[in-house]
Amino acid sequence: MYLQATTMNVWSPCGQTPVVRVDSGRSKAGFYGTLDLKTGEEIVIRSAQFNAEVSAQHLQQVLATFPGRPILFFWDRASWHRGEPIRRLLAANPRLKIMEYPVAAPDLNPQEQVWKQTRRAISHNHMTPKLPQLADDFECHLRSNTFGSSFLDRYGYHLVCPFLN
Repeated sequence: MYLQATTMNVWSPCGQTPVVRVDSGRSKAGFYGTLDLKTGEEIVIRSAQFNAEVSAQHLQQVLATFPGRPILFFWDRASWHRGEPIRRLLAANPRLKIMEYPVAAPDLNPQEQVWKQTRRAISHNHMTPKLPQLADDFECHLRSNTFGSSFLDRYGYHLVCPFLN
């Protein structure tokens, strides 16, 4: 996320163009997020960079959130989701399996809806003057809300799940 606000559906008096402040800087804040498809809860960490080391840290956070349980983790094909730190983590944690989404298929990824909802709630049309505060608000929204997803129902989880227990 950048400090610069994205403008969405702005009301203003007739004949008066709304003024949207822009930040000329390019500083940014980044987030790794994982949606628990059963509960709608978000697991999130903030990171200044996206690479295999931080991706592995996020996977470790997911493992710690669900101790002892098998995890099927759906992931997009971002370049930072590959590398030696990821291979080491997967080898050390056989209960974690990764399934990748097809190339260029963000519509299949429920996490994309989480980002969209949070941007709409926090970073569209915002008036926050400093990036750290905006990033705090973004993270707080992710942690304090649940995000519904039809992903499990759409792909038959509830039909198959009783046979897996």
